[in-house]
Amino acid sequence: MNKLLKPWLLPILSGILIGTSYIPFPPWASLFCFVPLWLFWSRQTHLKNVLLGGFITAFVFTLIGFNWVAYLLHEFAHLDWPFAVLGLLFYALIAHLYVPLAGLLWFLCRRLLNCSEPLSLALMTLITILCEAYSLTLFDWNFGYSWYGAHLPIYQWAEFIGFSGLSAATLLCNLPLYIAWQNRTHKTGRIILASVISVFILLNLGGIWLKARLPVPDASFNTLLIQASIENSEKLAAELGKGYSKEILHRYLTLTDQALKTHADKKIDFVLWPETAFPALLGEAFKFNALPLALSEFLHERQIPLMTGAYSVDPSSRLITNSLFVLNKDGEIVPPHYSKTILLAFGEYIPGEQIFPVIRDWLPETGHFARGAGPTQLLHWNGYQMGAQICYESLFPNFSRSLAALGAQFIVNVTNDSWYGTWQEPYQHMYMTLARGVEFRRPILRVTNTGISSVVLASGDILEQSPIHQPWAGLYEVPYLSTPPETFYQNWFWLVPSLLWSCLLALLGLGLISARTQNKN
Repeated sequence: MNKLLKPWLLPILSGILIGTSYIPFPPWASLFCFVPLWLFWSRQTHLKNVLLGGFITAFVFTLIGFNWVAYLLHEFAHLDWPFAVLGLLFYALIAHLYVPLAGLLWFLCRRLLNCSEPLSLALMTLITILCEAYSLTLFDWNFGYSWYGAHLPIYQWAEFIGFSGLSAATLLCNLPLYIAWQNRTHKTGRIILASVISVFILLNLGGIWLKARLPVPDASFNTLLIQASIENSEKLAAELGKGYSKEILHRYLTLTDQALKTHADKKIDFVLWPETAFPALLGEAFKFNALPLALSEFLHERQIPLMTGAYSVDPSSRLITNSLFVLNKDGEIVPPHYSKTILLAFGEYIPGEQIFPVIRDWLPETGHFARGAGPTQLLHWNGYQMGAQICYESLFPNFSRSLAALGAQFIVNVTNDSWYGTWQEPYQHMYMTLARGVEFRRPILRVTNTGISSVVLASGDILEQSPIHQPWAGLYEVPYLSTPPETFYQNWFWLVPSLLWSCLLALLGLGLISARTQNKN
């Protein structure tokens, strides 16, 4: 067994370092997590070993960092635990193919260009960074979020380069530490190590300064977040018309009413319920139905506005939408509402079904939702300009960038994380969502069905976090800027990718020139 494992210990080690450096773990090894794999790659003469080493690393860190997939398959797909674990193992094999892909591309470049060692290492680093940045995954995480999860001030630089830029910088730091390890017995190695540590400290000090120089908010509002913690079985029954709708609405109304009485001495500007919280169709076409009437009457009697997730119907396609509505203090719907645009594959749509409609016959129970119009307009009420997001739309910086460009004063995100358990995903998803507030310097209100609900300020400060899988209500005073300025990242969104691609092209150019020179000689 030892003989079988020994050749692959370095890729396994990289997998462990990466997996134990992502949320909810501290990023203790982020700056050198790829070093063991790169050491392994640099010693290989056969492509097969490079690919297998990449697969092993990706497999190991996926098992460690994303083992909530097994719980998701058990809870959402109703698989027995042995099959859910098998599903996790399969997911770990395919989820992060960017790692072996990076090894493949680097190996081919090294062979074709006959690179020198410095050029080979530089190519290895840049190719890994770019493959990570453009990897195809349902859960678009990166290494930058870990700094935010650890509350290290370095995350404040996301205002300039985004968390994707922080991720690229994190992986880039693996290169000098690789060199430092190779020269660990020499003074050069110690100097490089000390330099990396010094720069890291300076960047954190700079992060403290970046936060301190933010403009003082000129307005504020009080919002009440309601987390009813409805079980998945109850939500599904309500959605399929098998009961529980009245009970679910009653629980939301009761929890809201209790919170309003608890905070009777405070002016509450609006209440916020999570994704698909309202357990019936909502919209102008349904406002005289029993449950919408009950909700309207509740709001009218208490003179309190509400933002809530609910299902609706797209008039053109007649398909269901996953939407976010604003209702005023008289219980009237304030147009426009927002419908989710980035749908969940195999949950809200089937990939490829528009080209091959027969797929729908094979998977009849899969959701069939209409897409919204995207971040093309804001929700307006009471003078607020609100950007709307539903669930994991928050993981795509360009989506939030569009909301910021429209002039959103703050962003509202409604989510249901009840499918993922209590261990990793709720924390990962929370930090990834609230990270958009740092990039675009706007508060983000995040309310979920089962947690974690919270509010992040433009400074990146996260206010009280709700408990997980417990009914809860939280009142927040949220300061904001009436006219928030554009951030550097917002204006120069493509700067980091452009620099990375330019550097890669320059290195490939140098490699071609060097190869031609060698051929002439």
